[in-house]
Amino acid sequence: MNTEVRNVKNILLAEDDPLDVELTLAALGEHRLANKVTVVRDGTEVLDYLYCRGAFASRTGGNPILVLLDLKMPKLNGLEVLKIIKADDQLKVIPVVVLSSSRETPDLVECYQHGVNAYVVKPVEFTEFVRAVKQLGIFWAAVNEAPPPTDEAKPAVSRTPEIKHEVPPPHPASGG
Repeated sequence: MNTEVRNVKNILLAEDDPLDVELTLAALGEHRLANKVTVVRDGTEVLDYLYCRGAFASRTGGNPILVLLDLKMPKLNGLEVLKIIKADDQLKVIPVVVLSSSRETPDLVECYQHGVNAYVVKPVEFTEFVRAVKQLGIFWAAVNEAPPPTDEAKPAVSRTPEIKHEVPPPHPASGG
C-alpha cells in the first residue's frame, strides 16, 4: 500500500450556511487537520461527490475520512443523505458526524437509528463553534484510525441509489 495515499486526509463538509462553512474551514485549517476539505451545499451534491457523478465525475482520491453533515439542507436533507450513506456497503464505513443547530430529541434519535457516528449541536457562540469543530477534527482526522482502503472502499461507482418514499395505502373509508 502506498503510504502517501494512505496519509491523504480529505473531509467532505456538507453545509449550506456560508458563515458556518467559513468558521468550519478556519477551525480545521488552524491545525491543518485535513489535506483537503471539499464543501458541498446540499444533499444531492453530497451524493454526487460520494458516487463520483455530476460535477464530481472525474474526482480521484478515494472516499473522505469524514463527512461533516448538516441536517437542514436544500434539495435532500441530511437525514436522507445519512440513510443512503449507511445503507451502501461501499460508503457505510465512512464516519458521518452531524453538525446541526437542532437540539430536537427526534432528530438526535433518528440520526443514531440510521448509523450516525456522532451528533454535535452547533454552538451559537463563535469561539465555542470553532472549538467544537477543532475537537471534531482532532479526533476524526488525527486520533481516529480510518479503515484501510480496500477494493470495496474505492469511491462508489456512479450509480443512483434508490430513494424510497413510502406512501400509505388509501384509507378504506375514502373509497380508494
